[in-house]
Amino acid sequence: MRLPESFSEVIFFSLELNIILGSLGVVLLTDIVYSAFLLGFVFTCISLLYLLLDSDFVAAAQLLIYVGAINVLIVFAVMLINKKQSENFFLLWTIGDGITSAICISIFLLLNNVISKTSWSKIYLVVESNKNGKFITTDNIRRIGSELLTEFLIPFELMSIILLVALIGAIVLARGEQVINQSEELIQSKK
Repeated sequence: MRLPESFSEVIFFSLELNIILGSLGVVLLTDIVYSAFLLGFVFTCISLLYLLLDSDFVAAAQLLIYVGAINVLIVFAVMLINKKQSENFFLLWTIGDGITSAICISIFLLLNNVISKTSWSKIYLVVESNKNGKFITTDNIRRIGSELLTEFLIPFELMSIILLVALIGAIVLARGEQVINQSEELIQSKK
């Protein structure tokens, strides 16, 4: 997608701002339904970012896999679990929250350091030579499909099984809470 340079930069920075604000909303909001919908918004913004960077296949895969499958799975799991909402925006922090925050901040700083020190100009396109000895770029979409159906077939299928197990686990947890709530109501009605 060829856009004028200034217009492309405006879209890029607005997408980045939406990704950052949406990610903060996912982490900071205590209502899990809002967090799940904001996660879908973040995934969609990332897909638009890929589209802006001329990576059509990755943008489509992002929409299909993350927004269409994983986020829908999360939303269904959230809807099945009937968690009571908290009125506080920030809950009381525990030692585990502090440790987790320190680990996340250190990973962020490490990634920031690695990204800023990497020489991105030395990354080249995948090329192969034809019969005449000339180098041509390969069709990346065809190559990705071939790799997914040959070398990476087992990990690809294992991921679908893991997602299925996560969905079944969410359903079992939701039904377990319903059984406990029904038994508590039955005990109180007998009193």
